[in-house]
This record gives sequence, structure tokens and C-alpha cells, in this order.
Amino acid sequence: MLVAISISPSGGPRDDSETGGVSASVAEAVRVIRESGLPNETNAMFTNIEGEWDEVMAVVKKAVFTVAETSPRVGLVLKADLRAGHDTGQLSAKVERVEQRLASDAPSSHAQ
Repeated sequence: MLVAISISPSGGPRDDSETGGVSASVAEAVRVIRESGLPNETNAMFTNIEGEWDEVMAVVKKAVFTVAETSPRVGLVLKADLRAGHDTGQLSAKVERVEQRLASDAPSSHAQ
């Protein structure tokens, strides 16, 4: 499975009280995810994780509870993609399929 998560602390210490920055807390969550050994990538809005249901959800839980150690309230946005027959390698394969379509001369009406 693939999941995209965004963990948002609120009500606790912030990096910058004027801007509401939360990068310190987010960094701790990303550290948990990276240390899990599961394939992952972080972008400006989400961290994507690939693995089996139980292992991915355990990492998500640990990341959320890590942020909760310094914040009394934590928001979690999670989007999951479960696709039979596509067990591994989809973190990059999904993007590669889109890039291949963009590079081809013939537009296609087939979705990813």
C-alpha cells in the first residue's frame, strides 16, 4: 500500500510564534518514518510511505505519537492507495507511468 500523510501539531511550542512554523515537530515525524526503513519520500505537503498495511500503520502511529509528545493536539491527514497486484515499487512507478505518458507523442485517455 501507499499512504500520503500530513501531521500537523497545534497548541504546543512552535518554531516561530510569528509565522506559526511547525518544522521542528514535522522533522521529528519524518525522522520516525525514515528510521522505519520503509520506502518513503517527503515533499512540501506530505510524506509518502510504501509497505504492508500493518507496518505502514504502525509507522504512522509512531510518528503521530512522537509529535504528540510536544503538542497537546495533533491533526493527521492520511490518503491510502491499495492496489492488488502492485505490492512494491509503486512509490516511484506511479510517477514514472505519468512521466512516460507526458513524454509520449500520443495523448491517452487511460488514467493511471
